[in-house]
Amino acid sequence: MRKPIVYGLFIIASVAVGVISGVSNIPGEWYQQLNKPFFNPPNWIFGPVWTVLYGMIGAALASTWYDQNNTRRLVVFAVQAVLNLLWSPAFFGMQNPVLGLTIIVPMLAFILLFIAMSWRPNRTAALLFVPYALWVAFATMLNISIVMLN
Repeated sequence: MRKPIVYGLFIIASVAVGVISGVSNIPGEWYQQLNKPFFNPPNWIFGPVWTVLYGMIGAALASTWYDQNNTRRLVVFAVQAVLNLLWSPAFFGMQNPVLGLTIIVPMLAFILLFIAMSWRPNRTAALLFVPYALWVAFATMLNISIVMLN
């Protein structure tokens, strides 16, 4: 298959998985009643931000897919992806911010590890993950704050 098609498929699949995860774990009344920190963004911002980030995540995966000696980076990518998919059901579905925190901290660590491991062999993949790392770091601060305030 040609590279542009593969990139497109990885990006579409990544965004689709993110949308399915988001739609399956919509914050409900429980979340609205939680005490949140002053820096909590409005709810409408999460969908567009995550959609862009999932597109970048898909592009990073496609780029890494074509690299030689990519096995360790693909494993790190897979671990962060599984943790990413577990966070919303834990936090919103189970209504458990503490469990969410126990998932998001290692998720952030694996995102940073992917960036570090990719920096030399695939700077593009690493750079595509930087906004994701920044957003998840922010989400981790939100998660910690919600645990502390509730």
